[in-house]
Amino acid sequence: MKKLFLSFTFLTLLIAGCSSHNPQILIKTELGIITVELHPDKAPITVANFLKYIKEQRLDSATFYRTVTMYNQPGNNIKIEVIQGGLYDDNHPKALPPIKHETTQTTGILHKDGVISMARNEPCTATCEFFICIGDQPSLDYGGNRNADGQGFAAFGKVIKGMDVVHKIQHSPAEGQWLKPRIKILDMELKE
Repeated sequence: MKKLFLSFTFLTLLIAGCSSHNPQILIKTELGIITVELHPDKAPITVANFLKYIKEQRLDSATFYRTVTMYNQPGNNIKIEVIQGGLYDDNHPKALPPIKHETTQTTGILHKDGVISMARNEPCTATCEFFICIGDQPSLDYGGNRNADGQGFAAFGKVIKGMDVVHKIQHSPAEGQWLKPRIKILDMELKE
């Protein structure tokens, strides 16, 4: 029996040692906490950029400011559902230079329910604005039709806890797509 226990313990430690550790971040909002697992093995540039913002406390005045629902995008034939956050200002003094665009074709991280991704205008313009998908959003993937350039957005992780908070934010009062008031992000930190 002792031999069987030792074999099982060794196997457990071996499996644990082989599994990759993906960093997790806590997005603490005034409506609750969202825990996001990042995938640096698949999206190294995007994850490194996001972690730099967090470690250097560049997002200390960030908010969730936009909610896109099926009902507030009348001018779009291709509808999506996301909440968007960040520094809100394209020329914010805490913004870092834009990063290289990592497409979903390269990373394999598709815009499924709970996936976090970088907002952008043109490819290679993403800085610190991000969004979280509510439901599957294939039109945001590489080759999707949400953007005319077909490059999609750079997904880099997934909510593993707190989708109830994401839904609360999505259903908060808004004027069109703009949350009124914005939902404060009280802190963003790397989970130890």
